[in-house]
Amino acid sequence: MNTVYLDSSLSDDFRRELLYKGQIFTYSNRANIRALCEFAGEMLREAFHPLDPLTAQFHMSVERFVEIFGPLKPKFIHHARTKEIIRAVLSEFGCDLDTTYQDVPRLRAVTSDAYLTSGVGYAHHLHRDTWYSAPMQQINWWLPIFEMASESSMAFHPLYWSEPVKNGSAEFNYYEWNRTGRASASQHIKSDTRKQPKPEQPMELDPQIRFVPEPGGVILFSAAQMHSTVPNTSGKTRFSIDFRTVHVGDIKLKKAPPNIDSECTGTSLRDFLKARDLSPMPEDVISVVEPEPVGEGVLVFKP
Repeated sequence: MNTVYLDSSLSDDFRRELLYKGQIFTYSNRANIRALCEFAGEMLREAFHPLDPLTAQFHMSVERFVEIFGPLKPKFIHHARTKEIIRAVLSEFGCDLDTTYQDVPRLRAVTSDAYLTSGVGYAHHLHRDTWYSAPMQQINWWLPIFEMASESSMAFHPLYWSEPVKNGSAEFNYYEWNRTGRASASQHIKSDTRKQPKPEQPMELDPQIRFVPEPGGVILFSAAQMHSTVPNTSGKTRFSIDFRTVHVGDIKLKKAPPNIDSECTGTSLRDFLKARDLSPMPEDVISVVEPEPVGEGVLVFKP
């Protein structure tokens, strides 16, 4: 990774090529990104009323926070308005809605001062999404809902774009994760015992790059990027949204970053739906990545 593109006018085809080479794209003040932030913000304010969601953690028990935020995540994910805005976002960014497939958007909270670091508030360690059975063609879209600070942001670790890292991905099977890990997220409050792929060698945290987009801004990066959650010391909960896309043409042609250290099994491709009409990912496309499902478990997670 050596370049960050700000408010680029490149087409989606050229953008994906550069993302596969480790570059990062950031955009500011996009209408449909703002609409997504505003919709999620309304849901959060309603759920935590009369408290401010950014500081509610200081006025309630961690169990009460999970009780409020846990059900809000699937409510946002499956809301018809959420799906409508995501489609508009992809169109605004020049994505072909017939060849671009999206997964469901995640609503996330990273609380301040280690108030909640597990389950629905899990703060991610250094990782590549490809360690979690993400397709190599996956593009991540990440955006904050409210204003945020560097002390509550996400960090990228460019040293590891082309440097393999010893990690635990060989023990990760996506279908088993669907069956056990994802389904039990809200049960992990004081600690998180779910086994997840992590680095198994000393890691250099620096150099690192942090982005602090305003609401209405978004970061696009490859699933192969090494990234982590910055320990939140800002005094406010950071709420964010992320979703992922893949291009079926790139999968068929095997256009992607090189896989330098991911050894997981299973694939999340069945989570992706066509942006145009939310129809499922064709099995012939999935078979390019995985001819037959590996292992037992649940192919598609249903909350």
